[in-house]
Amino acid sequence: MHLSKAVVPTEHASRYLQQLCKHWSHKFSVDFDPLKGRVPFSDTAEVTLAADGATLTMTLSVADPSQQERMQHVIDDHLKRFALREELDIVWTD
Repeated sequence: MHLSKAVVPTEHASRYLQQLCKHWSHKFSVDFDPLKGRVPFSDTAEVTLAADGATLTMTLSVADPSQQERMQHVIDDHLKRFALREELDIVWTD
């Protein structure tokens, strides 16, 4: 599995985590609470989320490295939709 991580500074980490998980729970078997979540997009790709008072940490795991950039973009796009009033700095690292 190939891992990448984004640590996003925000005071609204728990809210965003819950919004993302609720949104994707209509399509995927999502597990979450206010501080952590897991979204299995498929057998070969998933994101785990962790929230604290200052950051939202997202860890993406993909089996095929060619999926990585596309999945990062999907996650970024959804997160930015929920953060209408906040400009988020999302930087993925391997």
